[in-house]
Amino acid sequence: MDTLSELIGLLNDTDELDFKQFLKHKNKRNDVKNIDLFDLIKTDDINAQKSLYKKAKNKDAYHALRKRLQDSLLLYLSQKTFESDSSEWYDALRLLVVARFLFEHDLTKLALKCLGRAAKIAEKLEQFSLLHDIYLLRLQYVHLQDAQELEQLTERFLSNQAHMQCEAKLNLAYAFLRRELQEVNLKGKIVNLTGLILATLRKYKIALSELMTYKALYQILYIANEYAAIYQNYGLVARFVKRTYDFMQSQNERKPGHLFYHLSIIYFLANFQLRNKNFNACATYLREMNVLMDEQRAYRSMFFLRQQLLLALSLHFSGKADQALDMIERALATVSKKSKSEDVDDLRICLVMFLAQHNDRTCLRPLALLTHTDAWYEKKLGMLWTIRKNLMEIVVQAQFGHIDLAVSRLTSFKRRYKAYLLTIGEERVLHFVGFVEKYLDQPNVASDVNFQQQVLAMLHVTANTDIFNLSFIAWLIARWKKKTPYEITLELVGGG
Repeated sequence: MDTLSELIGLLNDTDELDFKQFLKHKNKRNDVKNIDLFDLIKTDDINAQKSLYKKAKNKDAYHALRKRLQDSLLLYLSQKTFESDSSEWYDALRLLVVARFLFEHDLTKLALKCLGRAAKIAEKLEQFSLLHDIYLLRLQYVHLQDAQELEQLTERFLSNQAHMQCEAKLNLAYAFLRRELQEVNLKGKIVNLTGLILATLRKYKIALSELMTYKALYQILYIANEYAAIYQNYGLVARFVKRTYDFMQSQNERKPGHLFYHLSIIYFLANFQLRNKNFNACATYLREMNVLMDEQRAYRSMFFLRQQLLLALSLHFSGKADQALDMIERALATVSKKSKSEDVDDLRICLVMFLAQHNDRTCLRPLALLTHTDAWYEKKLGMLWTIRKNLMEIVVQAQFGHIDLAVSRLTSFKRRYKAYLLTIGEERVLHFVGFVEKYLDQPNVASDVNFQQQVLAMLHVTANTDIFNLSFIAWLIARWKKKTPYEITLELVGGG
């Protein structure tokens, strides 16, 4: 899908009508074709150019029209967002804009009141950049205020600059760590997380005390969770999790501006507990998330699907399969245009796993909805997720007798990922694929004692104690045991 189509996809039915009115008001001539182009794109008319311009030489005119329509749509969305967003940050920004207008029209007293209200909101939300702009505007007109005001304002301005500088350093460090993580995830670069973080702090001259904020800890914990997921070992990030937990316990008061980071941290902590098989602790964190999401409804739509995913997984792996399945299906029923495609695909692949572990062939339906290319999934959800998705597709197709399709998928998997897996030292994934390949070639091999012993030996590999890896191994064991993969998974997780 092209950018213009993606932008149009953000509009609901009411927005579409409003946007057409916006275009009509903007159009100065009657022969402008932007509304016609909008309607053609909405109907997926592949012959849009021919419908609008009969002559081939008008190809440039068509592309210019698309460019103008995209610019108009961006302008409409920016105005709509500014007018409709009810967040406090936007309230402060509106007050700043109004104050500038009032100053220009010599309404100084009222302008200062607006700036005072804007500053209070920005301080509460710790929006240092916005506060910087507010102070700059006040300094511009400080000659119209009391003599003492300049000294007080200078002190606040310099203090805020120090906060901005600290935030800037943390953002630089976070960007650097994200780039390094990308090298690990996509290119198999080997790093020591603790050493990398400490080296990054030195590089950007960041004191450990500066990390003791909700935002900084959220950023570090994000990196730590991604790192642990890549290496399938959540013990590697235990020290960061403990430090985060201690910080949160020490906070007597949380500002409204911290809510996003607080929710994100709770989510990471819940995920950490899930992956370490502490399902009750995971559920406790997720219940806390539920309470926090009610504080600001906008965050419920942002976090709801991923919170439901973790809760369903904790129920599933703790033996409450029916509740877990019901939760996933209800979560998918709430999906809308505004839902993140990554969150939706996470739920779908989870549903595939739940159903397949019960030998329920209806799992093929949600599997068929995972239609993006491997390259798309690698970019959006990472190499690890994409590899798991491919492995699941192979074993599920094999499980329900689609051997030729499973073999084809397995061949493609090896062609695309073998070199990468060898580069990052993940031979154990290739060992698993080798067992699946043997089974596909000769299903009777599952009854061979030597084959069984080799499969069971995989359970002694530390990285394979992860709940998702155990689920794959359980599928192999189910080939010779008269139990469902789910029953074996519960046995393995319980003994992990």
